[in-house]
Amino acid sequence: MNILALDLGTSSVRGLVLDADAEPRPGALARRKVHLSVGDDGTGTLDAARYLACLAECLDELAAAGHLREVELVAISAQWHSVLPLDHTGAPLGPVLTWLDTRPAPAPGAAGPADPDAYHERTGAWWHRCYWPVRLPWLRARSGTPVARFAGLVEYVLGELLDAAPMSVSMASGTGLLDLRALSWDAEACDLAGLRPGELPELAPTRWRGRLRPEHARRWPQLVAAAWAAPVGDGAASNVGSGCVDRRRAAVTVGTSAAIRLLQRLPAGERLPPLPEQLWRYRVDHEYIVTGAAYSCGGNLFAWANRELRLPEGPELAAALARVPPDGGGVVADPRLGGDRPPGVAPAGVGLLRGLSFSTAGVEILAGLMAGLCRMSADDLAVLESTADAPVEVVLGGGALAASAWWRAAFAAALAPRPVRHRAEPEIGAIGAALVALGRVAEADRLPVADRIGGERAPEPSGAAS
Repeated sequence: MNILALDLGTSSVRGLVLDADAEPRPGALARRKVHLSVGDDGTGTLDAARYLACLAECLDELAAAGHLREVELVAISAQWHSVLPLDHTGAPLGPVLTWLDTRPAPAPGAAGPADPDAYHERTGAWWHRCYWPVRLPWLRARSGTPVARFAGLVEYVLGELLDAAPMSVSMASGTGLLDLRALSWDAEACDLAGLRPGELPELAPTRWRGRLRPEHARRWPQLVAAAWAAPVGDGAASNVGSGCVDRRRAAVTVGTSAAIRLLQRLPAGERLPPLPEQLWRYRVDHEYIVTGAAYSCGGNLFAWANRELRLPEGPELAAALARVPPDGGGVVADPRLGGDRPPGVAPAGVGLLRGLSFSTAGVEILAGLMAGLCRMSADDLAVLESTADAPVEVVLGGGALAASAWWRAAFAAALAPRPVRHRAEPEIGAIGAALVALGRVAEADRLPVADRIGGERAPEPSGAAS
């Protein structure tokens, strides 16, 4: 059997084919960049129809190369927090708001949760612009056409492709509307969002599976019998794909953005453990939760610096960074160019650089920005570690870290004395989503990771394969 894994990210759409053990098939990868519209006012949006077209192009490419043969399961890793309003026909009434969009705000005079601490414990979220209780009233007020319902980007895409597209508990947890214990929509959060009956997607039951619509099965006949699994939030999928599936290992993932997370088993209905006020908590599926902190900066720091600072390329850039100490040297930076992720409320444009002189090179500015993210992660890891039974080891992952040995070393220095290792596989999100779909989350701690950064071999986790 083969598994088609789809990674619906912020900067790209990717489709790749994995074997029955969730290992990538050589050469079976299709990727399309997507255009993220950003603005100084905090805009961060995607075009839903164009996004769907990019996914279709990836499927066409894989099909034409013969890679979709014997695909029995489709697994999906998708960006959390996106939302778009739909009309009565299911057509978008505007662009997709992504996690990067900082414009939504409560209406003047609007009151938040009656008990913010209890609300945070139940939903894992805050009354914040990143979540649907604030976003939906803001979107409704700006819509010139009555809104029939709301969906995330992945629900819109799957709604166009499949016979049904309920919202997974993983994606629902990223809306800030889900009671994480009961796995039902939270009444107070829905009231804050001003929701009416029928405006939210149905929630997918355990082990839900979907099928292609007949018209799409004709386009991709290799997928006619494939079962589509409920999508997994990209952060949760990345933890699983990094082999960080219990409270002994924290994942630090840097793609377009960045996050630090701990995953633990907590079946639906069980009492939720205490949640520090600085951290969020979401669902991986009906059996696991993930707790952590996220940042609006990550690989997008490099993209900005590469565009604006005339950096050297390839080996020349690596050699120049190697001359900068892991703490970033003399440039001290606040890397929040895109503002805060929750619970912070700083808008886009709060990034800062200090310590510049006429001799400061562009590479030193880049290093200062990257080191700034390392320091933010170290601060939040200390809080996250308080929820674990003992100090954790850290596994680095994501495309931005795979591309930069300097950044990996900078993280290792900032997170010391904890053991820090690197999972070099670039498709950790897709692999993680496949393992969730297969019901094999616990087995992910056997995934290979590199030696401890700095040369010392870190101990294998208990139960790991030799």
